[in-house]
Amino acid sequence: MSVTQETGSNELHGELDPRRWKALAVIAIAQLMVVLDATIVNIALPSAQKALHISLLNRQWVITAYTLAFGSLLLLGGRIADFRGRKRMFIVGLLGFGAASALGGVAQDAAWLFGARALQGAFGAIMAPAALSLISVTFTEAKERATAFGVYGAIAGGGAALGLVLGGILTSYASWRWCLLVNVPVAIIAAVGGLRLVTESKAEGDMHYDLPGTAAVTLGLVALVYGFTLADQDSWSSWKTLSFLGAAVILLVGFVVIELRTKHPLLPMRVILERNRGGSFLGSFLAGIGLFGMFLFLTYYMQGTLHYSPIKSGVAFLPFSGGIVVAAGLASKFLPRVGPRPLMTGGFLAGAIGIVWMSTIGVHTSYVVHVLPAEVIMSLGMGFAFVSLSSTALIGVGEHDAGVASALVNTTQQVGGSLGTALLNTIATSATATFLVANGHSATAVAQSLVHGYHVAFLYSAGFLVFATVASWVLVKASKDEVAAIEGAVAVA
Repeated sequence: MSVTQETGSNELHGELDPRRWKALAVIAIAQLMVVLDATIVNIALPSAQKALHISLLNRQWVITAYTLAFGSLLLLGGRIADFRGRKRMFIVGLLGFGAASALGGVAQDAAWLFGARALQGAFGAIMAPAALSLISVTFTEAKERATAFGVYGAIAGGGAALGLVLGGILTSYASWRWCLLVNVPVAIIAAVGGLRLVTESKAEGDMHYDLPGTAAVTLGLVALVYGFTLADQDSWSSWKTLSFLGAAVILLVGFVVIELRTKHPLLPMRVILERNRGGSFLGSFLAGIGLFGMFLFLTYYMQGTLHYSPIKSGVAFLPFSGGIVVAAGLASKFLPRVGPRPLMTGGFLAGAIGIVWMSTIGVHTSYVVHVLPAEVIMSLGMGFAFVSLSSTALIGVGEHDAGVASALVNTTQQVGGSLGTALLNTIATSATATFLVANGHSATAVAQSLVHGYHVAFLYSAGFLVFATVASWVLVKASKDEVAAIEGAVAVA
């Protein structure tokens, strides 16, 4: 696929765009906003739930509505940006994300907030792939491109930690609403900068969008998540639950059939059927299930059981972010020497061990003994796993499929996170209700029942990471030489 790009006079004479580093700053601001949004909302969720009277069963939609829209629309968003203009859709995504954030910030009820979060995810699915593509076409020199992607990746990792602390500060000293409203000025500033500094580019050729495939996978995932939610409300065997789960299966199978038959698939099956790439995508999906649920329940444990303030909760999460950064740096050095398989399987296994350790929490247990070591073990393991699976996702992929393969790492993690949050929230609330039936409704029993629900959810999360360990060991066979052969491969987890 060829690419056309509007060029200035400097580029026409073979010179590099003098505005490229300023353009990178604008793109980095946009990326920071998206990364901050995820962690800020996690810290603010208990306060938002209380203010809007969101039930335990439905609280997961604050997270799931965003991740589900983002993950299911990300591949389509990338194609729209390619064909309609990456700069144009980057600006549209920014302004739409800011507007959706404003809607969420002034939400008056749960449904309003859930809808705003879904809109954020949809506009994020347009903005994120456009931003990555803009870096590729703006930085044409190999070393500069590596530096630009390094800056982008550092923000993806470090921004999460910043979001935890900023979310705590805004929630404690202003309101949980400002965790969403803060995006509005950031989006406007980035959009103005983008209009002035970013150069337009787009792909040539026939513009085909796989709308039937997009509709099938999106509706299928929504039906699956809603089925998980109904399972706790009406039981797993109720006709409503079974109807939505059955519809989800039909729609997702239909998506696969559509992708196999259409000439312009949203997700070419050849990308995921190669065993190494398939193993990396499966690992990313399962890790999303385990980790997103862990963040949800650990946040509630800290603020609801240990009575941490939002700021203290944000700081308490920092060792996890720090461990990811440290392990990712080490993994980039070890990967060319040992290959992806041992790092990926060892990383997932360490993550599972960390979550099992975390499942030993109680009403009166210590953060230093039960949470901190678990965070460190998990984060170090996942840092090694993420770097390995991101590189493995591009092994042997054709140039025309490289964008899809890169995006799938993020897509599978977001989709896994949305499904995992819904499923594990249902499991946790069911375990809490069962505990209360057996032990009464005294204040002590209520506190113990909530922690029991977290305990059960953590064990299920660990199970998914054990599954990821086995899958990566069985499927990933790539050698260190195959990883080293990938030139300029970039995947943002």
